Amino acid sequence: MKHSYRPCMMPSVPWGGDEMLVEASAVIILALLIDLVLSDPPNRLHPLRWMGNLVDTLERRISRKGVWNDRIMGMLSYILVATIALVSVLLVTALLREYVGIWAWVIASAFLFKITFAVSSFRRHCSPIQRALEEGDLESARSMTQMIVSRDVSCLGPDHVSSCCVETVAENSVDSVVSPALYMGVFGLAGAYAFRCANLMDAMWGYRKEKFANLGTFPARLDDVLGFMTSRLSIPFLALAALLLRMDVSGLFRVSSRDHFLTPSPNSGWPMAAAAGALGITMEKPAGYRIGDGPLPTVIDIERSLRLVELTSVIFLLAVTLPLYATLGVQVQMHLEDTILGIIGGLL
Repeated sequence: MKHSYRPCMMPSVPWGGDEMLVEASAVIILALLIDLVLSDPPNRLHPLRWMGNLVDTLERRISRKGVWNDRIMGMLSYILVATIALVSVLLVTALLREYVGIWAWVIASAFLFKITFAVSSFRRHCSPIQRALEEGDLESARSMTQMIVSRDVSCLGPDHVSSCCVETVAENSVDSVVSPALYMGVFGLAGAYAFRCANLMDAMWGYRKEKFANLGTFPARLDDVLGFMTSRLSIPFLALAALLLRMDVSGLFRVSSRDHFLTPSPNSGWPMAAAAGALGITMEKPAGYRIGDGPLPTVIDIERSLRLVELTSVIFLLAVTLPLYATLGVQVQMHLEDTILGIIGGLL
């Protein structure tokens, strides 16, 4: 039976209308609750793992023929991965909204948004390292630390292992929360996944300089561009969290303005320096950089950094992402969903 053409519809709710305020707000709140209560799905079922598998497949199939060929192929690879991710995600939410109901759409949107950010994972990765250090098991602490940093940790002492944890938590407050949360607020799921694809491909290609220096150029530069504003936007929210936790707010602003440029990345130094100032510590990568004024961190500072970043994340999601998504991002998302349904309807 031949299906009739279904035109590309405009969103089910008027642009700027308030009909979806409750449902859109529920998406953000439910996503945060899923993260805090359930954390992440098993690795084999995680959509980001599937995206990573796609990147691996592309890596094996791309012919390496020189600098510009590799850079163009890296750009096209990002476009392909991002397109597949965005269309898949928005098709799921569009079909649920169209054929099941708005609350099925809310649940699916919340789960799919949660996939792009992680608050509870900071503690899940760092708490075992805390316990090992508290028990004096430095070898186990080093082994687990090697899973979260790329530097050689085989000779690091407890203070430098603690620094690795604090640095990672602070840096990833932007990559793992603030950036996907902001782009979710403005562009809906399309924005969150566009950022996540760039960040994922940067992690897989951008830092493996020897083999993927050119192939990873576009995702790495795009990740830098997308993180430029969010890394700087994170500072006032880290400051608010530091104020509520009675940490050093003046130190946060002083160190972030002075030391943010010391890291190789143009963006990661901002949240790292801010956290160092708030905690009153110095983060150090041997033969790399020293950020901050105080002593090297101890195991106690790992817990303090976790509380700082967790509170910052919750504040940002509720104070920025929720109102932005409820008034803007949901409209963009629904428009894209209806566009996809319209294109599919026209092809059937």
